[in-house]
This record gives sequence, structure tokens and C-alpha cells, in this order.
Amino acid sequence: MGLFKKNPFGHYLFLKLWLIRIMGALTHRRYRGFNELQIEGSEILRNLPDTNVLFISNHQTYFADVVAMFHVFNASLSGRDDNIKNIGYLWNPKLNVYYVAARETMKAGLLPKIMAYAGSISIDRTWRAEGKEVQRQVKMSDISNIKKALDDGWVITFPQGTTTPFKPIRKGTAHIIKYHKPIVIPIVIDGFRRSFDKKGLRVKKKNILQSMEIKPALEIDYDNETIDQIVEKIEYAIEQHPSFMKVVPQEELMEKEALNQLRRW
Repeated sequence: MGLFKKNPFGHYLFLKLWLIRIMGALTHRRYRGFNELQIEGSEILRNLPDTNVLFISNHQTYFADVVAMFHVFNASLSGRDDNIKNIGYLWNPKLNVYYVAARETMKAGLLPKIMAYAGSISIDRTWRAEGKEVQRQVKMSDISNIKKALDDGWVITFPQGTTTPFKPIRKGTAHIIKYHKPIVIPIVIDGFRRSFDKKGLRVKKKNILQSMEIKPALEIDYDNETIDQIVEKIEYAIEQHPSFMKVVPQEELMEKEALNQLRRW
């Protein structure tokens, strides 16, 4: 890799490489140490093409979710099965992984700005800004940047646009899927809200079982399915359809049982 080689967004890959290595080393114990990240389906990642893959996920913290995905993606591509043991996978990480984030979030402090350089596609929210409800049009530059990232590699997006569970899916994600036709991989996460603060920067509670389930690609008829049909598929795939709300009260019991099983192993 050339010292001055850039990605399509003008970021130096050599600098991005070292940011991922350093940030990965600093955050590894947050998922394997203070807490334990249980992974399912990492073999799916190894069979994906290098570009035009869109990951859709529920969202629990601003940063901890996507950092965990960087760990899992790179560990899997390095041959690890459903674990992030031995951080040697950080030495040669996948550099064409991007994630969609609100521009105002990524400008709020030095650390978010550093993380933005590591792979953020910063967009302006059309429904909320500075804590207030707004209504504004989608910027075409934001859409074109997402397409640019898909053409270059993998993109992670959180289609609810918020860390609050069971909020509606934003139709912008369905539009991206319908018109750019990426491979769509659902991811369901849990435990991050309980183990980290809302920003995902501070460990709030230790010994929490975190989970990440990577599911097979969605079957989508890009030409014939409507936006609403794609939205509904997303809701079910990331387990944020209203029908899933009834299982939430069992969360604590399931977590305790899973931790007991881990201790027995």
C-alpha cells in the first residue's frame, strides 16, 4: 500500500490503517474482557464480495455498535469463527468498510472526528437536528456518497436512525436498497445498551453478555418490490417490527441464563 494512496473520499489509507489498529487495540477489552461478545454467523462474512454490500442493523449506542462490527468483520476475514480472540487480525484490517452516521454526531468532539476518518459517511438527518424535530429534504450529495462507498466496499447503516428500540425504519435505506441493488446483510445486536452509555464511549456496566447475530442475505426483488415492502423486510430482519416488542421483558432473564452457560463452559 502506497504511503499517499487515498480512498474515494480523499482519506489516506495509511493513516486510516493505523487509526483502526490503534482504536481496535484500545477497544478490544470492551468486547472481550470487561464484557463478553457472543457472535453468530461470522462465516457469512467470508463469502461476501469485496464491494456493494450493505449491512443493516438495529442500533443501541452511537459508537460501540459499529466498533464491535469492525472487530467482528476483521476477525472473521482473518479466519476466526464467531470470536475475536487474539487481536492480530487488526494488523491487516479491511480498509474499505464504511458506516453511515449523522454529521452533527461525528463533529461533536475530537474522538468522533477521529472515528469519522476511520470510515464515516456523514449525512444530515432529515427529521432531527440539534435535539429538535425538523423536516428537510435529503441532500443528493449524501446519497451519492453512500453509492460511492458501496462501489468501493462495505457499508454499515442503522435504518432506524436512532438508538431507541422499535422506532420506524427510515425509508431512505429502502430507497438505497431498491435503486443501488446491494447485497443486504442483516445484523441483530443486543447487550450494548446495558454495558455502555448512550454514546458508547464509557463502560457503564461490566460482565454483560453482548450478542451479535449476522444473518444470511435478504432475498429482495429489486425491480418489483415496493419501498414499503422492503421497509417491512428490514423491520423483521433486524427484529424491530412491532411484533417483537412482546419479547423485550424477557431480556434480563435470557441474559442471566446465557451468562450462566458461558461460566459453565
